[in-house]
Amino acid sequence: MRRPTVLFVCVHNAGRSQLAAGLAAARAQGDVEVLSAGTEPDPEVSPQVLASLAEIGIDRSSQVPQAVTSDLLAQADVVVALKPGLGLVHPHVQTWPLPDPAGWDLDGIRPLREHLDRRIQALLSQLVTTEPRHGETSAP
Repeated sequence: MRRPTVLFVCVHNAGRSQLAAGLAAARAQGDVEVLSAGTEPDPEVSPQVLASLAEIGIDRSSQVPQAVTSDLLAQADVVVALKPGLGLVHPHVQTWPLPDPAGWDLDGIRPLREHLDRRIQALLSQLVTTEPRHGETSAP
């Protein structure tokens, strides 16, 4: 059985998409493959975003921003663009227009993190079902 894959994309893959990917990976607990990328990746993830995740027990310190590629898009069942106008070509793109947290302090990022967390939990509930998938049977 293949897990669904979600790809979070923003411009720099240093803020919004890393925040979303960290939250989604923690909340999905392995039921969903989580990827993130950017159209113009920065050299490193925002320290404030990492601190925001760390304060709720999520360690993303090993992450390095990467460019969105056709291979990453092909892996995704759902692509979430965290900025309008990214020009992503995929049959299942959702756009969640969010402000860029570049330069924000930790206090400023917390409300964005909480907003994203609610949206991600709703998305994950759509991607992960307790119903048997096609060709599977449930236990008696």
